[in-house]
Order: sequence, then structure tokens, then C-alpha cells
Amino acid sequence: MLKFLSVTCGLFLSLASLAWPADAVGFRDTELDGTRPLHVAIWYPAAETGDATIVGENPAFFGVPAIRDAAPGAGEHPLVVISHGYRGNWRNLNWLAGALAEKGYIVAAPDHPGTTTFDTAPEQAARLWERPHDLSRVIDALIADPGLGGRVDEGRVAAIGHSLGGWTVTALAGARFDAARFEADCRAHPNPRICGLSVELGLQRPELEVDMGDPRLGAFVSLDLGMARGFTPKSLAAVDIPALVIGAGTDIGDLPAELESGYLAQYLPAASTTYVEIPDAMHFSFMQLCKPGAVELIEEEAPGEGIVCKDGGARGREDIHREVLVLVESFLDTAIPAGP
Repeated sequence: MLKFLSVTCGLFLSLASLAWPADAVGFRDTELDGTRPLHVAIWYPAAETGDATIVGENPAFFGVPAIRDAAPGAGEHPLVVISHGYRGNWRNLNWLAGALAEKGYIVAAPDHPGTTTFDTAPEQAARLWERPHDLSRVIDALIADPGLGGRVDEGRVAAIGHSLGGWTVTALAGARFDAARFEADCRAHPNPRICGLSVELGLQRPELEVDMGDPRLGAFVSLDLGMARGFTPKSLAAVDIPALVIGAGTDIGDLPAELESGYLAQYLPAASTTYVEIPDAMHFSFMQLCKPGAVELIEEEAPGEGIVCKDGGARGREDIHREVLVLVESFLDTAIPAGP
């Protein structure tokens, strides 16, 4: 039976023991060369303690502490790759990446060319099928070079994605996209935020309908994804790894959880899928913490975009993050458990 949880403030926060003791966190950036160069941010358990600096901070958003370019810790570690949302970047889930690295994970987040804050080139944006391939390239790089973040336990690889990143990790898990299905759904449920991206993201191109799965993936987490209804029910039912699907219960007007995350959870295998809907989370609640005055600052530069700092209830974003972190850690502890 599909595990469905409507989570409120205190639920699950009593879970006290997780898989790994806290470690010092190292951080570095690297560039992956090729016809589609990738900038990748990496958090990892560090071999040393030392003076941490704040990484991923800007005038609107808080960063997280880490020791830049620290030597990676000894032993093998599970790997988590992270995919940001449409026109987001590696900083968006830095709060989650840093916390997972502190628990013993190597975490790597690329900026996806064409759909990142730092690169909106149309020719790359229209190659949406490259997003899952980006994550596969990051997995390749971390396995090949332990100097980047430590030695990877190749049997314990997971992916986490927010928004379009949730779509990306679902495709990486083996779900198949059907352009005709997506188009028909847009006629039935017109949605400018989702359906309006069809041309920009190349959603009619045949390359998007191929298998983008990576057999090394052992589990995945989707955080309020979009474009879920383009995935075929048959391919979702065939996904054979554990999934944690988290939806935002407070709709921002055109991304209702039941039509996106709910659709995903409906067709993924019930025995290996956990669906959580957080009532007071909004779509952007999964992004990093906003500084005081961030809404006004963002509105000055991009009117209407201050919504990225708004949440759906009385709780602050920090409390929502704490809840999400416990859910993700406990899920990964079970889905890609430590060896004997």
C-alpha cells in the first residue's frame, strides 16, 4: 500500500538516531569539460576540522558553513546528486546538501546549462534530456576522482531534485516522457507555468522520449516536481528503486500537489514509494533560507519574484527545512543503507 503522510510540525521530529555521526563538512567547486561544460558544487565529509567559511550566500539568501577545499575524509561514502529547479542553481538546496554531508554523504549539485540562473542559453534549455545526463556525468566524475569529495560507495547512490529537478531525478530513475501525453494533459489542465515552457524546453523533441535512466541509482527524492504528467504510467510503474515524493500542500496558483507530486506517487510502485504532503509548504519552501528584507530586495530587481521567499503557514522556512531533512535522512538511511 502506498505510504501517504500528511505531515504537520512535530511528526517525525522525534527520530533521534540516523545513519552516520556528524562530520566536518568540506566544500569545493569543479568544472566538467566537454561539449556541455558543467559547473559542479560538492559538499563532503572532511578529514580535518578548521575554520569554516559561508558558501552559497548572497544578499538575499543565507549560505551554509563549510571548509573550502578540505581533504576528503577516509573510507567510502554514499553519494547524493542534486538537481535544481528551472532557472535555479546549486545554491538552492545548499542547506540540505550541507546537512547531508555532515551526516556522511558526498553531495554534488551541477548547474544545468540553459536552465540555470547563470546560463539561460536557449539552445541548451531546449535540450531537456541532457539534465538527467548531467547527473550521470557528475556520478561518473565523483567515482573516477576520489580527490573531489572522497571515495564513493558505488552501491549507495541517490538523487534529489526540486521542481524541474524533481522531473530530472524521476527521469534518471527510468521514467519515460511522452510528448503527446504531455500536450493532451495541457489541453485538459492548462497551466502557463508548466505548459508555457513546452517550446523553450523542447518538449516536443523525440530525444526527450528515450530512456534517460541510470542503473547506478539506488533511490530518489522528488521535492514538489513539475511536468510529472508527461511521464507514462507504465514507465513509472516499472521504476524499481525506492522513491520519496514530497509535495507542497499550499498551492501557489498553478502547481497543485495532487496533479504533480500526487500523479507521480499514484503510478510509482506502491510498495517502494512514500508520498508526503506538507500542508504549509509552498513550492519555493524547499529553497534556501531568505534573509530579512529579501522579499523587498528581490522585488526591486525582479518584480513578482519575491514569492520565492514566501511560505504557506505560520511556521518559518527553517522549521519546514528541519522536517524535510528528517524525512530525507530517514528515507535514505533505509533506501541505501550502510553496509555491515
